[in-house]
Amino acid sequence: MTNLQNILKQAQKIQSQVSKMQAELGERRVEASAGGGMVTAVVNGRQELISLRIDPQVVDPSDVEMLEDLVVAAVSEALARAREMANEEMKRLTGGMPLPGLM
Repeated sequence: MTNLQNILKQAQKIQSQVSKMQAELGERRVEASAGGGMVTAVVNGRQELISLRIDPQVVDPSDVEMLEDLVVAAVSEALARAREMANEEMKRLTGGMPLPGLM
C-alpha cells in the first residue's frame, strides 16, 4: 500500500508543478515575423495570440491575399515557437519522460 501512496504523492506533485508551469507559460511571450518584419505576431506560452503588428507599407488593397499570407505565416510560426517552448518546459519538468495528457 505504501508504494501506491508514494505514486499518488508523486502524481500530485507533478500535477502541481504542471499547473505552475502552465501559469508561467501564460506570462511568457514568443514573437515571429513574416515578410521581412512587415507582419509580426506575438503569442504567449498558452498558444494565445497576444498581438499582431502590420506595417502600413504592406497594406495594399489590390493585394489583400499577400497580406493574408503574411499574417498566417507570422501567426503559424509564433504558435510553433510557443508549442516548442511549452514542450521544452514539459521535458525539463518530467526529466524527458513523456506523460500523455499533460499538455
